[in-house]
Amino acid sequence: MRNKFFAPLALVGALLAAPVVSAATLTLYSGRGESLVQPLVSQFEQQTGIKVNVRYGDTAQLAVLLQEEGRRSPADVYWGQDAGAMGAVSQAGLLASLPADVYENLPGIYKSVTGNWVATSGRARLLVHSLERAPVAEHPRSVFDLTDAQYRGRVGWAPTNGSFQSFVTGMRVTYGDEKTLEWLNAMKANGVKAFRNNGTIIQGVADGEIDYGLTNNYYLPRQTRMNPNYPVGQVFFADGDIGNLMNVAGAAVVKTSRKQKEAAQLVRFLISAPAQEYFSMDVNEYPVIPGVTHNPHGATYDQAIKASPSIDLDKLSDLEGTLNLLRRAGLI
Repeated sequence: MRNKFFAPLALVGALLAAPVVSAATLTLYSGRGESLVQPLVSQFEQQTGIKVNVRYGDTAQLAVLLQEEGRRSPADVYWGQDAGAMGAVSQAGLLASLPADVYENLPGIYKSVTGNWVATSGRARLLVHSLERAPVAEHPRSVFDLTDAQYRGRVGWAPTNGSFQSFVTGMRVTYGDEKTLEWLNAMKANGVKAFRNNGTIIQGVADGEIDYGLTNNYYLPRQTRMNPNYPVGQVFFADGDIGNLMNVAGAAVVKTSRKQKEAAQLVRFLISAPAQEYFSMDVNEYPVIPGVTHNPHGATYDQAIKASPSIDLDKLSDLEGTLNLLRRAGLI
């Protein structure tokens, strides 16, 4: 990761709402990794004087822990890796209502309709393709087009991967289980190839094993940063297509926290401009606010917003229903 992050974060004090030097201590349950989170936490502590103790873990496991702890939970802020987990925690009644100013100006794809949590960054689903064997004229306009004969044996996916499963959940929410199952079966019949994860899909395209792959936006930039001539590109499907689902990491104030003001301050910090530039430039994820430096290895903020389908993020919580559907299709 770049170290340029620390310079712009020096400006964060002006962006935080009423920053104060405080002896308060917050407990953050983070489903995002320590290498990504700790630089942000350190800068928040320096700017506010608020100490943050972080418990790192799997997003879903931390969500279960919150439910088990109930009123006894020491957590003040929950930071989840995906919208499904955020929706599940929200539906369980574990989150406080955020101050309206935290979320009111965010696009719909970056906030919960309940007002209980907000996205801290976005990760778009899209199509990676060979620059040598997949000319623009052949690109599908919809993820549903990949069942056509011209794509037989040329497409890769990762059914056991969490981001793919979130995408399938989005398809279920939008089109229902039967149409989603029909698509899954049609993809199998069309010779789609299963890979272990998103990174191996991209490598499969580069190696000529497949010509197209369904993955997240931030994997290819990891390659093109090191090799500008890497033989893989990526594109969105047509605007609004479910294949462009924007999954998000999200943050929320825990309902039982006794430090609601300070906890909301941490959430507000995560969507401030300097923190968002970090997500954009260092993590290759999409910022949730405009005006952030554009990462040249991906789409612009406006392009990503326009491409994304409109969906209630809280409804992405039914992972078990998706797993059952994938089992019916014989994919897991």
